Amino acid sequence: MTSQNIMIRDESETDIPAISAITLAAFQPLEISNHTEHFIIEALRAAGALSVSLVAEVDGRVVGHIAFSPVTMSDGSEGWYGLGPVSVLPDFQRQGIGKALINEGLERLKGMNANGCCLVGHPEYYRQFGFVNTDALAHEGVPAEYFFVLPFGDSVPQGRVVFHEGFNAADSRTDA
Repeated sequence: MTSQNIMIRDESETDIPAISAITLAAFQPLEISNHTEHFIIEALRAAGALSVSLVAEVDGRVVGHIAFSPVTMSDGSEGWYGLGPVSVLPDFQRQGIGKALINEGLERLKGMNANGCCLVGHPEYYRQFGFVNTDALAHEGVPAEYFFVLPFGDSVPQGRVVFHEGFNAADSRTDA
């Protein structure tokens, strides 16, 4: 597959079922996942907090999704966003689709005059996009090597970052 076959665009309402299915399929095999990512996206969407929500199409089929939502910085810094979840159907992984989604999403944030982006993710993968670990900023409960920031300017907030409350979403339809 070549990147010419990948089209990145804003999500539409008709994409919502595909986004849920893609997210479930992408995170299902991951032991580090608590498998609530699709609920997080639903909660962010319901709260109007999906600042950027993009899908990747290959030959007219939606095969990937990425979400960006506002985060709160303990030092009052504004204009920062969290990346995630990002999902690609397993059969389409390792073909540049996730990279295309991330790169386009970061460009969209810059176009919104964002000050930066942060995420919790794999220590090796996100460095290629310019994300770095920093001692200046932390996310409670997350080891420093899994928390990354990408400032779009010269300053990095100090203190703690809190992701949107939608990240606390779980299946409200399940009573254990």
